[in-house]
Amino acid sequence: MTHAERADPATGAACSTEPGCITCGDVAVVLTVALVDGCDARCRDGQGREELVATELVGDVRPGDRVLVHAGVAIERLTPTGRHE
Repeated sequence: MTHAERADPATGAACSTEPGCITCGDVAVVLTVALVDGCDARCRDGQGREELVATELVGDVRPGDRVLVHAGVAIERLTPTGRHE
């Protein structure tokens, strides 16, 4: 299942290629973990927008952690200085 096909269980909204999905662009974005739910995390960007992110590739995350996300998948965990772990 692609990120565009996955519905957000909290809101029921599905990702769309239309403006609105914060991680389906051509670049990865830095998000902050707000809430952890198993292998997923609800994450926020600097504008307060939220998205459900798969975190299996980066291991355990906690609220406050910063992750680099592309297409709804965390691909790297960042240190407080912005460097990868």
